[in-house]
Amino acid sequence: MASWGLKSCSEEESSSISRSSIQEARQSRLISRQHGVSKHSGDRFIPNRSAMDFDMAFYLLTQTRKEKEKAAALASHPGQTYGKLLAERLLPNRNRILAFQARPPASSSTAEETREISRSADRILDAPDMTDDYYLNVLDWGSRNILSIALGSTVHLWNGTDGSTWELMKAEDDLGAAASVSWAPDGRYLALGLNGSDVQLWDTDSQRLLRTLRGVHRSRVGSLSWSNHILTTGGKDGKVVNNDVRIRSHVVHSYRGHRGEVCGLRWSGSGRRLASGGDDNLVHIWDLRRASTATAPRTSQGPWIHRFDKHASAVKALAWCPFQSNLLASGGGGNDRCIKLWNTENGTCLDSVDTGSQVCSLLWSKKEKELLSSHGFGQNQLTLWKYPSFRKIIDLTGHSSRVLCTAVSPDGCTVASVSGDETLRFWNVFGSPEMTKKSPPKPPPDLEPFSSFSRIR
Repeated sequence: MASWGLKSCSEEESSSISRSSIQEARQSRLISRQHGVSKHSGDRFIPNRSAMDFDMAFYLLTQTRKEKEKAAALASHPGQTYGKLLAERLLPNRNRILAFQARPPASSSTAEETREISRSADRILDAPDMTDDYYLNVLDWGSRNILSIALGSTVHLWNGTDGSTWELMKAEDDLGAAASVSWAPDGRYLALGLNGSDVQLWDTDSQRLLRTLRGVHRSRVGSLSWSNHILTTGGKDGKVVNNDVRIRSHVVHSYRGHRGEVCGLRWSGSGRRLASGGDDNLVHIWDLRRASTATAPRTSQGPWIHRFDKHASAVKALAWCPFQSNLLASGGGGNDRCIKLWNTENGTCLDSVDTGSQVCSLLWSKKEKELLSSHGFGQNQLTLWKYPSFRKIIDLTGHSSRVLCTAVSPDGCTVASVSGDETLRFWNVFGSPEMTKKSPPKPPPDLEPFSSFSRIR
């Protein structure tokens, strides 16, 4: 074969070399075509593939199959792990623009895990002459941060801002002691349901009795609930009555459906629906628009929207959910021990949890999806639950008798509980206020009214 160097040659030699080179090129192209690979440019009608990397193209086309074979080989030969890692570094994934990877794991930190909840009460006050009666509702916390509590025949008020206490009224023997207390929405006026069937309205600023509602019930009034200017009362006679406190003829609506004492009453946040619980183990949902002055028939076709009969004991504990308007929680007594969740739109029971002890009261958190229950005939504890899983977050113990009533502060953080052990305890359950105010100095013991009642143990 002639050399392709740069040295000069004669014309005849050049012609001879040129003819031999053309023949050799034709033979080489023929051989390449027979083997299926062409490394020369060819003529102008044949595509030029000299710039294509056939090895890389073949690798990319067969990569998936090879990866499966390689994975199987690695599974049977652990010693080839190093080779797999080396291939991943030297030949990165070049056939995909987007790489779909597994979703990162969700954060396990939750509000209740990061929030510290003290297991002991922040403050303990004496509550002498506390009546140990499951059916009464003798504790309420108003919007002006004043707590009311009925102890025996006397109703006391406690100021949550400065810690001062004073006596509002002392019931006369013929009227009977207060069986229920409830603050009006403005936090100034307080309603009292008495054992003698009367209902009183008090102005707490002037400590003056405004009016007495008579003839509403025939026996004690153990449950109260406000909806704007409507005060709803529930009695031992099984009646539920709406009273418009602005007018002389205050009875505007009446509901009949319970066969026993009405021991639980709660208006929904919208003021449209009322839940009532009774000693007959029933829960009724009433609609204000369907109320009537006529006595309702004692059948399943009464004027109520729903009648829930799944509890096996008296239902005193009722609480409307603040973040889901049609959700109601109810708790049963000692023979039931269950907390049930109800959809008040279609009347279905969403969940039921056996707490193991009598359920005395229920409170929803205003900040988190949590529910607080108080109990008796067991540990006499308060239990905080996570909604909707109903996972128990914490038990708060300290009372030596059943926790009859609970109330939450206006800021939604502190819960007050009163028990048959004659103590009133305050728990920091639902978190701390956004702004902590410095408490004013406490007055000397000899100048503090009712110091025996407000003494901290």
